[in-house]
Amino acid sequence: MNIFAHLKYKEHKNSTTMAKKSKEARVQVILECTEHKSSGMPGTSRYITTKNKKNTTGRLELKKYNSILKKVTVHREIK
Repeated sequence: MNIFAHLKYKEHKNSTTMAKKSKEARVQVILECTEHKSSGMPGTSRYITTKNKKNTTGRLELKKYNSILKKVTVHREIK
């Protein structure tokens, strides 16, 4: 084994960038029930989740369970 082959092997062995992914694109968002907010009842129904801000630039809307109203409602991202 010559010196160059040894150096190439050593560089390959120490290289760990192949499988790493950056988590810069994912951010935490809060989802709040739209029906509960407009009904005027006390309390709130909120969920915390993450979204990819590069792929989903607008506000996130998901159907989630509201335990106070006891039904599935639309929850929208708040800031």
